[in-house]
Amino acid sequence: MTDTLTAPSAESAVLETVPRGFLAHDWQPAPGGRTFEVRNPATEEVIATVADCGAQDALKALDAAAAAADQWALSSPRDRATVLHRITDAMTEHRERLARIITLEIGKTITEARGEVDYAAAYFRWYAEEAVRAHARSTPSPDGRSHIVTVAEPVGPCLLITPWNVPLAMAARKAAAALAAGCTAVLKPAALTPPVLPGAGGAGA
Repeated sequence: MTDTLTAPSAESAVLETVPRGFLAHDWQPAPGGRTFEVRNPATEEVIATVADCGAQDALKALDAAAAAADQWALSSPRDRATVLHRITDAMTEHRERLARIITLEIGKTITEARGEVDYAAAYFRWYAEEAVRAHARSTPSPDGRSHIVTVAEPVGPCLLITPWNVPLAMAARKAAAALAAGCTAVLKPAALTPPVLPGAGGAGA
């Protein structure tokens, strides 16, 4: 069958232990080295051990997002678009690995998981294109003697909490929009879908 994980080498390539959280541009262990196990829902086999991050880690992630907020907000729309296009390319390049991680951690068929990776990459592509569009509008004032101009501006760090059932696509949908708008973000995935792939940290900024 082509819709299942049948190659042992393919599984071993993605079953990496990442007992850390991605905080402030670096992989860091949770306080006290706390970790928890990630189990394959089909077999109950432990496939990874990841950092058990808590409130202290969340505050560190928020501090990092706040520290980078001004610089990112002042970045040009074109620079933001370039970053988002690079993310799109990276997700496309690692499509198979990302799909297998999704299958192993939440039980989707590999075909459906591949579709989710494509779906997620499309969000970054879409918002890369949106980032360079003019985000302002002009409307006549009530008395008709002037115009009111409304300009969109970044609001600051965003908290992104994603569900377990579409872990990559929903993270992409929220992160891509925030980044395109000039906002930094902290990503908190559901506990049932902790990150197994380096670069997709449980609390990131």
